[in-house]
Amino acid sequence: MTQDQIILFSLFGAVFGLLLWGRFRYDIVAFSALMIGVVLGVVPTEAAFSGFGHPATLVVALVLVVSAGLVRSGAVFLITRTLVDASRALGAHIALMGAIGGVLSAFMNNVAALALLMPVDIQTARKAGRPPGLSLMPLSFATILGGMATLIGTPPNIIIASIREDALGAPFAMFDFAPVGGAAALAGLAFVAVIGWRLIPQSGEGTTTEAELSQYIAELTVPEGNKQIGKRLAELSEAADKSDVAILGLIRDGKRRYGQARNSLLQAGDALVLEATPDALDEFRSSLDLAVADAKREEALRADGEGVEIIEVVVPETARITGKTAQSIGLAWRQRTVLLGISRQGKRITKHLRQTEVKTGDILLLLVPRDTGPDVTDWLGCLPLADRGLAVTENRKVWLAIGLFAAAVAAASLGLLYLPIALGLVVVAYVLTRIVPINELYTHISWPVVVLLGSMIPLGAALETSGGTQLIADALVSWTGGLPAWAVLTVLMVVTMTLSDVLNNTATTIVAAPVGIQMAQSLDVSPDPFLMAVAVAASSAFLTPIGHKNNTLILGPGGYRFGDYWRMGLPLEVIVVVVSIPVILIVWPL
Repeated sequence: MTQDQIILFSLFGAVFGLLLWGRFRYDIVAFSALMIGVVLGVVPTEAAFSGFGHPATLVVALVLVVSAGLVRSGAVFLITRTLVDASRALGAHIALMGAIGGVLSAFMNNVAALALLMPVDIQTARKAGRPPGLSLMPLSFATILGGMATLIGTPPNIIIASIREDALGAPFAMFDFAPVGGAAALAGLAFVAVIGWRLIPQSGEGTTTEAELSQYIAELTVPEGNKQIGKRLAELSEAADKSDVAILGLIRDGKRRYGQARNSLLQAGDALVLEATPDALDEFRSSLDLAVADAKREEALRADGEGVEIIEVVVPETARITGKTAQSIGLAWRQRTVLLGISRQGKRITKHLRQTEVKTGDILLLLVPRDTGPDVTDWLGCLPLADRGLAVTENRKVWLAIGLFAAAVAAASLGLLYLPIALGLVVVAYVLTRIVPINELYTHISWPVVVLLGSMIPLGAALETSGGTQLIADALVSWTGGLPAWAVLTVLMVVTMTLSDVLNNTATTIVAAPVGIQMAQSLDVSPDPFLMAVAVAASSAFLTPIGHKNNTLILGPGGYRFGDYWRMGLPLEVIVVVVSIPVILIVWPL
């Protein structure tokens, strides 16, 4: 073993020891290891920051921005309204989302499948009042498992097909992976849905706080041409329940209707009186295509071109608006601001919002021109609440957002565009069409995750360049001498899985596939079962957040620590091996 190999193996051991300990944040540990590697000369200076421009790092950053665009456009609401029920038991929810994710990832890149479903899962968790970490890891694992079933589902399968063509003259076909990959995926999904999610540590991060449960009394109006016109108010109850909104009444011609409101036929200009959280209010508005109470002012704000945002402010005794109404102080025409709702704990509001006298202690939900929140707050003399990332869903752009995303996925799946380029074009299009405001472009990226990937990739490349991975391969061939074929396959899968948890699955496949062919030749058997074993094992990176991009994507949003993954990932990898070996020997006989 050379000096460089000793240093690199020591560095990797120290990094994983510190990450499993969890005392220091993962990005600091990884970046420190990279710097030490450069100083000790095992990572070339010119390659020190190559990981930050690596496709894997770029894909993670771009996917987070694309996911934010899908949320803002209303695409997520479209899926949650039709497929996902927040009242469903957690196990049933994980089973449904896992099945959807598995099927999608078989026919599109599994990173793209997670990008589409991750915001849906987070939204559902928020509505159900549970930490998103309880369901994000199962969803990530499900999309990884589903990708094993087809040629295009995951990069290792594409690489294996290419290596087989070079070695044997013909590649694997589109569904050659389905028997083995499909069996492993089905067994894995069953474990994740029934048992696996129970093994995830419950850190409590991502739970809904008391502030987020603040209920506002708000009004939404029925615009001209709306599909709800002619329906009874009671018919909106199902949509309201799905969005966690309570319908309190109806205002028509300036007067509230109480007893007969539920049976009233909706007309253009009617105002629905609601009680809801800000997110629930926005989802309900988006789902039924309703307008805010001051629709004309909202349209004027949007016409300015800079967009709008939602802020929350607390009204102190000295505020300009205390004891007055939004209408009387000219909130709309002086500050171009729309009053969306008032939170007044334990007290009813019986007038139009704009005509309701604001009291000390009220919390106001305001729609303001983008980047003017501090100025409006100061003018009112109010106190800002902590920013909770509230946004206005642009549901008029939902099909544009979905179409752009679908076109990029199709182009990448058909080989017309490289995936990072396709996702980059989607981000550019989202910014140009203002699906994602330019001033929010970088706020959606989890920078610690980017630093983690950017730091670990050069270290992994140095391990391969120094001959460290070849050293592992040579030892593997030596250790398996004289063992039966099924035992050799098992050892190959276990070692490949271990490498995939440390390196990215692409690098693992490139190293392990030739080793598999060499093992088959030494046993004088067909190399196909060995290549299949490598394909499944290289995709089964469930022990760490760096083995697969999907696991990295959920690290921040799920509130996970580095050492949380192995709890569900280790038994899942065992299940994949136990299921795959017999199926390989039956479908791809030696």
